Amino acid sequence: MEEQQNLSFRRVPQEERKTDTILRPPSTYLKDSLYNLSKNPLGMIGTTVIIFMILFAIFGPIVLPYSYDQQNLRNNFQPPSAEHWMGTDNLGRDMTVRIAYGARISLQVGFTASLLSLTIGIFYGAISGFIGGNTDLVMMRFVEIISSVPQILYIILLSQVMPKGEITNIIYVIGLTGWMQTARVVRGDVFSLKTREYVLAARVSGVSNFGIISKHLIPNAIGPIIVSLTMSVPGAIFNEAALRFIGAVGTTIPSWGDLARDGMGAIRSSPHLTIYPSLFISVTILAFTLLSDALQQAFDPKKR
Repeated sequence: MEEQQNLSFRRVPQEERKTDTILRPPSTYLKDSLYNLSKNPLGMIGTTVIIFMILFAIFGPIVLPYSYDQQNLRNNFQPPSAEHWMGTDNLGRDMTVRIAYGARISLQVGFTASLLSLTIGIFYGAISGFIGGNTDLVMMRFVEIISSVPQILYIILLSQVMPKGEITNIIYVIGLTGWMQTARVVRGDVFSLKTREYVLAARVSGVSNFGIISKHLIPNAIGPIIVSLTMSVPGAIFNEAALRFIGAVGTTIPSWGDLARDGMGAIRSSPHLTIYPSLFISVTILAFTLLSDALQQAFDPKKR
């Protein structure tokens, strides 16, 4: 009783009140990750380059006054100039508009094939990690076996089996052979997430296994999934360019790989025919690599 009577209260000064003020509004994991990404200069450089490439692919053929197959034999092998920013090829076709069309093909293949391989890898890895046990052991051993062969060999073999001349076939070939790494990443995350309280609560509530995987496990592994997507896009672009360069596949509209291959015949006299397509391939792959590194740092608190 005496201790209670000795208690005294004092008025808190205004300066001390401010120390308890929450200066930053509440945020989510995704918002925090995007905020950290915006503070990464290399990630922003990669994002800017990717946006430029997309806009160049969309609006370049519309703005430029030439078509990709418009020939003018009197202006063949012209160096870069004010009229033809990236010169002309052996048939007098403007290289700028051809590279813009090539960007459409390369980026379309890169994004679409990556989404296909990402979808396969997500569900394969999620099922393997969620079920566990012998099923997980068999599924992961299968991934290790097919991963022991370089992906480019699978791509070349499948490209010879599938009909040539269709861009969808190139997408299927690259997408069906690039999902193994994503499966490993998703499997590891799902394996650690499936013992969390919200997953156990969903099981007790009667949610099906597919519902737990699609509504609880995969959304909570969105960070590594986004990183896997940005890492797989440059690989798909490179594989498509490599297939075009060696002549394994081909379509009516040339991609960057076709343009680089066509310029090899005149690389001594007209090096711009090979330099510009190769430069676009290299810069695009570098931009996606910078973005994937920045995303990995943004979504993984341990690497910040």
